[in-house]
Amino acid sequence: MQYSLGIDAGGTYTDAVIVRNSDRKVVDSNKALTTYPDLLTGIENAIDGLNSKHLPDVKLVSVSTTLATNTILEKTGYPVALILIGKHTLPANPPISDYIVVKGGHNVAGTEDETLDIETVKEYALKMKDRVSAFAVSSYFSIRNPDHEIRIKEMLTELTGLPIVCGHELSQDLGAYDRGVTAYLNAQLLPIADQFIHAIITDIKKRGIDAKLMMLKCDGSVIGIHEAMERPIESIFSGPAASLMGASFLSKNDTCAVIDVGGTSTDVSLNHNGLPELVDTGAVVGGWHTKVKAIRMETSAMGGDSHVWVKNRNINIGPRRVMPLCLAAVKYPGFMDQLRSGRTPSRVQLAENIQPTKFFVRTGKKAPNLSSFEEQLLATIGEEPVSINDIFWKMGTPISADQIDALIQKRLVQAIGFTPTDVLHVLGEYTKWSRDASLTGAKILARLTPMNENELCLHIKKEVAINMALDLMGFIFKGVEKSEIEKIIRGEFFSQFKVNVPVVLLGGPVHSYVEELGKLIEANIIVPEHAEVGNAVGALVGKGVKSIEILIKSFYKKAKRSIVVFSPVERREFVSHAEALEYANEIGNRLIMEYMINSGIKAEDISIDIKREDITMAEESGAPIETRLLFLGTGMPKAESKE
Repeated sequence: MQYSLGIDAGGTYTDAVIVRNSDRKVVDSNKALTTYPDLLTGIENAIDGLNSKHLPDVKLVSVSTTLATNTILEKTGYPVALILIGKHTLPANPPISDYIVVKGGHNVAGTEDETLDIETVKEYALKMKDRVSAFAVSSYFSIRNPDHEIRIKEMLTELTGLPIVCGHELSQDLGAYDRGVTAYLNAQLLPIADQFIHAIITDIKKRGIDAKLMMLKCDGSVIGIHEAMERPIESIFSGPAASLMGASFLSKNDTCAVIDVGGTSTDVSLNHNGLPELVDTGAVVGGWHTKVKAIRMETSAMGGDSHVWVKNRNINIGPRRVMPLCLAAVKYPGFMDQLRSGRTPSRVQLAENIQPTKFFVRTGKKAPNLSSFEEQLLATIGEEPVSINDIFWKMGTPISADQIDALIQKRLVQAIGFTPTDVLHVLGEYTKWSRDASLTGAKILARLTPMNENELCLHIKKEVAINMALDLMGFIFKGVEKSEIEKIIRGEFFSQFKVNVPVVLLGGPVHSYVEELGKLIEANIIVPEHAEVGNAVGALVGKGVKSIEILIKSFYKKAKRSIVVFSPVERREFVSHAEALEYANEIGNRLIMEYMINSGIKAEDISIDIKREDITMAEESGAPIETRLLFLGTGMPKAESKE
């Protein structure tokens, strides 16, 4: 018997599942807390909780991870120098510290706009090569002719020996500066991806697993591990992509909407006929607009571990994630005494970080570049939870929220507080950890509101369900103001929203929200078996997908017609449309096959669909002035049979 192993390292939990290859059934699963900054520890813990008897027979391993997203958001990528060639339009204050703009680039016809100033690039590279880990290159209209990017890459490789990432290698979309940003971010991630993937490979081999290793991309497709090392930028938002693929697989619905309630956020996306809806303009992460194709999603900062806090008798949920009280009571034996005896701040003092149920605990060792005050603050926050009032009495000086937040962002301190997970513990609908801690926290917070603890918890549960409905309808009604959608969801009308596709819920205790969500929208709401580890399943069931667009375009100069083929690898001229079309079909098929085979998919498992669009016919020849060919390759990675 052979098996496949799926792993998803999410923002709060790392999930692992084992699927039997013969009937595609989940035979074992496990959840472990995600570990920062070293995700590998959480992955090891998740795999350790699986039945080890299956592991030697695992022949396919697929991973989705938040590593790329977190690195960009936390600005912890490696130093990179960006080389921009040609007439780039830069923002007023580019957020990239090391870059240069040199002469060169091409025009829309793919002919040279300016001669490439390769000597200036060489001087810059010699100055920067000992200060950076890689170079990124983006040339104006390289999607019409990548020659200048290729020449710079060859020169830099020989001169520096460092990795070089070109914009045309990652995207064929218009936008030279955004292609440069995409190449820049990808180059920042290369060493991190290399370390992470090698650590995964080492751990897999240590367990006696000899398997094909894949990684999920943010468009819901999978990629071979060696290709993933070269294109780590394509794994941003692979978590939501994993939830979409997992939900479709577990619910057996090729077309469905998915609501994934994680610890940190709620994500909504849509699968249609087995393929996810993608963002037309590219993924945006941490303020960077990339050219990476990602699934379209509606996301909100409200999840199972969102902090519930009270201000002016109003109940707020999120946007920050904390450790639930119920989990803290299990993890820290003395925590219950602190929770019961904690001082309740005055109503004037109440703020997000000043709550009778808010505590802090040190989770990381001393880090470099801390101020003397931060070092003192970190030393005061020990390995047992303390409140902000405790910190004040120990240090003898007022503490601001920003000062604690700085340590939280550096992953040195973990916040603890009341959460929707605690709510479900109080209501008896999910009792994995300490219900006593959750109930104690609910009673303390309820004193700050007009409600008792049960009313408080029912109110919070309803608000989480409203947020789920709002995210779903906001996704479906693209372009409609969410404030208008919210009026309908919260209003008392003789009507409600109806969703015409199945709505699949993923996440830990999402079954608790089915009834409440059903009161807000009319839909076929499904909680499939293994919904709590749907992302790990999704990491495993993604298809290999590759699309390539090739343009055939006629140009006239002095009554002479030339026909040009623009492909991702070169620009080539022909004398007839028929010759150009034959070449375009040949290179399109070849590029798809090469990519898919390099991604670990066998040639016999690859299918290629070609769509052709002719735009305007030339009067004299009857041939199209412009032809677009879209090649879509698909294939399911299969475990290697060793029998």
